[in-house]
Amino acid sequence: MSTISTERDGAILRITLNRPEKLNALDTPTLTELHRRLTEAADDSSVRVVALTGAGRAFSSGGDLSGKNTKGAVRAANLVVSTITRLPKPVVASVHGPAVGLGCPLALACDLVVAKRSAYFQLAFARVGLMLDGGASVLLPRAIGRARAARMAMTAEKVSAATAFDWVLVSHVVDDTAYEAELAAVTSALAAGPTQSFRWIKRAFAAATLSHLETVQAIDEEGQRMLVQSNDYRRGVEAFRAGRQPQFAGD
Repeated sequence: MSTISTERDGAILRITLNRPEKLNALDTPTLTELHRRLTEAADDSSVRVVALTGAGRAFSSGGDLSGKNTKGAVRAANLVVSTITRLPKPVVASVHGPAVGLGCPLALACDLVVAKRSAYFQLAFARVGLMLDGGASVLLPRAIGRARAARMAMTAEKVSAATAFDWVLVSHVVDDTAYEAELAAVTSALAAGPTQSFRWIKRAFAAATLSHLETVQAIDEEGQRMLVQSNDYRRGVEAFRAGRQPQFAGD
């Protein structure tokens, strides 16, 4: 079964991360397929809006820590995030559940984030001895400031959708009972909007706020490549799988 599914609703293309049994954990094949679907959407003039979501109860639990099919995952993640920011049409993240680890910058790369009130955001990289990736080191400080970004990155704190909205991390937070209606209203309004205007708005915003994205993503790749070889990463993953707190030693 494909780990990415798509559905058309007129000019709206819905792309769904489709690994619900793994809370939509992101391995290299999934990221590669997601990039392909986004590239196709960019080239398809009949698509005016892309809505990105996850199947089941999570948006995404982040990178797949099973160790399977993860070679080149950081580079693939960076490519997906860059593609979303450059896509010449609006991309809406539909966050109905946890957006954790890589799932967090994946959502934040989108132009609008519509979050259920029961959803939350978490940068859990440090819990397994890793650094942020996917361009989160640019997206987070630009959105919420360095202090709050450091708080999320270093403490791995769960940030509720309501707090994320107060911090200006997401554009919409909606009560669970009204969520589907609000999401439909947002995507429909964008689909009926001025596509050329949206294209130039995105281009200008990217120039103003994401000029260092590629530089930071290169650091992501270098840092994660070194960190996954560390003993602390091994300890972190073992502790995660055992459901206990890791005992890091700094090596």
